[in-house]
Amino acid sequence: SLSSQLPKLFRPSNSSPFSIFLQSRAISSFVSSKSHEKYGRRNFYTYSAEPFHPLPGKTPAWKSPKEAAEVIESGMKVFVHGGAATPLPLLDAVAKRGKEVGLKNVELIHIHTEGSGELVKPEYDGIFRSNSLFIGANCRKAVNEGRADFTPIFLSEIPLLFQRKIIDIDVALIQVSPPDKHGFCTLGPSVDCTRAAIQNAKYIIGLVNPQCPRTHGPGGIHQSHLDVLCVSEFNLPELKINPETSEEAKIGQLIADNLVEDGATLQMGIGSIPDACLSRLMDHKDLGIHSEMFSDGVVALTERGAITNAFKKVLPGRCVGSFVIGTKKVFEFIDNNPFVVMLDVGFVNLVSVIAQNPKVTAINSCIEVDLTGQIVSDSIGTRMYSGVGGQIDFLRGAALALDGCGKPILALNSVTKKGESKIVPFLKEGGGVVTTRAHVHYIVTEYGIAYLFGKSLRQRAYELIKIAHPDHREWLEKAAFDRLKCIPSPD
Repeated sequence: SLSSQLPKLFRPSNSSPFSIFLQSRAISSFVSSKSHEKYGRRNFYTYSAEPFHPLPGKTPAWKSPKEAAEVIESGMKVFVHGGAATPLPLLDAVAKRGKEVGLKNVELIHIHTEGSGELVKPEYDGIFRSNSLFIGANCRKAVNEGRADFTPIFLSEIPLLFQRKIIDIDVALIQVSPPDKHGFCTLGPSVDCTRAAIQNAKYIIGLVNPQCPRTHGPGGIHQSHLDVLCVSEFNLPELKINPETSEEAKIGQLIADNLVEDGATLQMGIGSIPDACLSRLMDHKDLGIHSEMFSDGVVALTERGAITNAFKKVLPGRCVGSFVIGTKKVFEFIDNNPFVVMLDVGFVNLVSVIAQNPKVTAINSCIEVDLTGQIVSDSIGTRMYSGVGGQIDFLRGAALALDGCGKPILALNSVTKKGESKIVPFLKEGGGVVTTRAHVHYIVTEYGIAYLFGKSLRQRAYELIKIAHPDHREWLEKAAFDRLKCIPSPD
């Protein structure tokens, strides 16, 4: 049987959620090991896809970023570590090599990266082509001009692309914390899908940055699994949230006062609205964190004593995340802090894992909602803006929470900066539905909370019009009648 062929490390030994997850990943990597054998370095007998154990007799070559980049050849698929862990000096070296030697058709695979986005500039057309699994600001223009690609996918399923060789990675460019006395590095603030990428890459280049925080959890990698190590010290890119508006403050207060209970397990999406909510939870008790990402707001709540993780079922007593973005404050908070554990996004965002925690409260933002409850979160009309991300993962996890107390929440300002209603009769042409009308539960604007689960289209329209901007309610009522052929009403 397959189980009998696996190394002892990979054989099922207990039934904890994370052990089962690791066993499934190990089996997937073993089954695909044939693709490594052709490179002569990684096969079943000499190499395990689990990057945490030392490989006897193997050490990385220490090179400059310029020397390390020489491995990149035309036609390769190159994974790039994203978020705050974007290996910027390595990308600069790769960019220079691309022009100097005339590389062609190098595909760069990543979730959102930070930095200037040098490799997606028009002068690199034909040399590099970016494939974003979640679009960042630095490649948004290139995607919408057709010079870069976007692959829609749930964040929880990105590891499957690498494990199943749908995307067969030739080289992985990652940033790591400095090796400790035992030779262990970590993936720092961004474990996300990177752990799966390095498990399946044929060649790994690690950029050691003394500013990269050492994080706890399975995001470690022993230096013997790295083919090349470079050193470059630089500040991690910071994402500073704009000061909250009065509307965002009202939304945050509504959620904090009405939807977040003591003992809740929180997930927060990216943006000023989730942050506005977090800042209003200072007097809550025994909150837990199980979130694909978190930012500075978690630091303040921890210092206040509001976050204890005491009642969580999955990794109780510890904040669970997959990547961290924010300012130096949160990077210092996660550095060598056993209170925080960083895990593979395939585990953190797994619906069956999320649902085990108590009072799961998923707080995410969106761009537009129609009167039936369809949610646009990744695009503005035909223009791609971000990606599918983990919104559905956590909305489903909260909705299916085993204790029946989960709250899937989507929040948005009632109007755009131009005064246009974000609650609309029909979605903009080309807008992508990330959350379907069947998935939606709570919608929050500065004017109130609409609960849509189990409600008919007529009732949904009524609830949504109530939380629309007053200037738009009358025409929305008329538009609802035109669309539904009946008057919106609560019953």
